[in-house]
Amino acid sequence: MISGRVRPAAAALVLADGETFEGEAIGFLPPDGLTTGEVVFNTVMSGYQEVITDPSYAGQIITFTVPHIGNYGVNENDYESPRPFCRGVVVRDLARRRSNWRATDDLSGLLRTHGIPGIAGLDTRRLTRHLRDAGAMPGAFGTADEVRLAEAAAAEPGTDGINLVASVTREAPTTVRSVGGARRIVAFDFGIKATIVRHLAELGEVTVVPASTTADEVLAMDPDGVFLSNGPGDPEPLVNIRLEIAALLGEVPVFGICLGHQLLAGALGGETFKLPFGHHGGNHPVRNLITGTVEITSQNHNYCVTEGSIASADLTHVNLNDHTVEGIRCRDIPAFSVQYHPEAGPGPHDSRYLFNEFDQLMAAFRSPTRGRDLIQGGVFEGTDSGVDGGHS
Repeated sequence: MISGRVRPAAAALVLADGETFEGEAIGFLPPDGLTTGEVVFNTVMSGYQEVITDPSYAGQIITFTVPHIGNYGVNENDYESPRPFCRGVVVRDLARRRSNWRATDDLSGLLRTHGIPGIAGLDTRRLTRHLRDAGAMPGAFGTADEVRLAEAAAAEPGTDGINLVASVTREAPTTVRSVGGARRIVAFDFGIKATIVRHLAELGEVTVVPASTTADEVLAMDPDGVFLSNGPGDPEPLVNIRLEIAALLGEVPVFGICLGHQLLAGALGGETFKLPFGHHGGNHPVRNLITGTVEITSQNHNYCVTEGSIASADLTHVNLNDHTVEGIRCRDIPAFSVQYHPEAGPGPHDSRYLFNEFDQLMAAFRSPTRGRDLIQGGVFEGTDSGVDGGHS
């Protein structure tokens, strides 16, 4: 006994390449003593509740690089979805006592409530360096012996080629009342975050629909615009979704974020590839190629649009760390998207202007002079930097 507490059970994390890290079990203790998933790392300094409850982490084990996690507890207002979809959480030092007036529980309590295993006390700096050098990979952790953990890690398929959207999308449409504007927006739920819905509701009434909703069903709602949300995993297996998005293009303004960006690119004939260790954090620099400004952005994705794969769109934003595609805009139809998260939740607010640009695009499309408005409006002014190259 230590200070009246029972010492946590010893646990270990084993990666698919055999690398092993020792720690102690926190959160939910699975009956079979282990959990598996694709191990990634996130660099946010705060906002751990929003990260853990982001549906885009379905199928993954989240490693927090900041060493001290949990000191301000959790609350009922910072959930990005009704429950976490991640497979597990890895931290260096778990705060054993919370201190914040909003807190209703501690981090370990949230994990136990929602059946999410965790592991603490291991060397997250060494783990992060290993994932950075070797790439994100499957892993297993828990109180099971290391032989079983190694076998489970080797058998874990990761996220490649798997439709994870089906595991996080809602079953029926939900309408959220406007808190500001008069637009009618249909938002596809590929794993949509609550913060995104709140931003869209500032523009108008939002109908959030399941990922399986058809283009005909969307157009029957007569929306002013369609939003393509974030979501987990590989965009490649989402063939039917890309076909429905393609049927919407030119019929209604479209704005995509994260997975929605990749799916818009796919509907335009673009290609995607998997990044070595993904972009997960709240401090990624992105250059806006139209204005020349640099935005510090919140990001959470493992896949990326291939530069040069879309002939009908311009490149609007680029990642300054690895020069990958961060934003596109169609030349002839009202559609644009970004790879990062302008809504933050958590993260900086440098890119919130994109919601206003979506509002302007919807207004221009509804205008009697919409052809001229779309060309002269801020969203669709030309740029010399296309998706087929031109940035430095």
